[in-house]
This record gives sequence, C-alpha cells and structure tokens, in this order.
Amino acid sequence: QKQLVESGGGSVQAGGSLALSCAASEYAYKNSHIGWVRRAPGKEREGVAVIFTGGGNTYYADSVQGRFIISQDNAENTITLQMNNLNPEDTAMYYCAARRARPGETAVQALGLLMYEYDHWGRGTQVTVSS
Repeated sequence: QKQLVESGGGSVQAGGSLALSCAASEYAYKNSHIGWVRRAPGKEREGVAVIFTGGGNTYYADSVQGRFIISQDNAENTITLQMNNLNPEDTAMYYCAARRARPGETAVQALGLLMYEYDHWGRGTQVTVSS
C-alpha cells in the first residue's frame, strides 16, 4: 500500500502558480509532520515546507517563505502546497515526506529531519518553471 501519493506539478512560467497535493494513508497522516522536500539537478535536497497534522503548526524554508502555503484537509488526509510567484530556482522534483511526530518535536526540527529521517516518502512530482 502506498502511504503517500503526490499529484499536481507541471510546467509554468515565472510568476505563475501551481499546487501540489499529497494524499496520505490514515496511518501516515495521523499526528505526523508531513511536508515537501525538493531536489534540483546537481543540488542537495531542500526541505520546503512542513505541517503538523495534529495541530496545524507550519514552517517554511526561507527560500519559499511568503510565496508557498502548506495546508491540510483532515477529511481527505491530504496535504496541499500552494506555490505562488514561482521562479526558475523552484524547478525541481518535489517529494512528499511524512514523519510520525516524536515527543517534543517541533515543525522547525521536522523540516530538516524530513529530508533524510522520514517514515514515508512519495514518488515525487516534477515542477518546472521557465523564465
């Protein structure tokens, strides 16, 4: 059973918007930090945004702060990343990642941990932004 399934993505011109969705199994969704990690060719993984499904706390990388919004839909066990004012530097494969929240773990901590210490990892969806 796939625990995380991404959808959305595609190609857009600079300044445009895209939305990514991550549909999670109930097991992966409950009381978890779920977020998006991106990887561009030749670059390291970057944690982009994270949300705690048990309380709604969010945290963003500086590179996307003010442009991206992460949200949750508890009825559908889905996380959405709304990406606005995209630029070519946002071009990357975007992966949904989930990590069951450990005691005392904050969203700030989780955004870094999601890159390599995740419990579930999606297959990814490509985002391409042209100038």
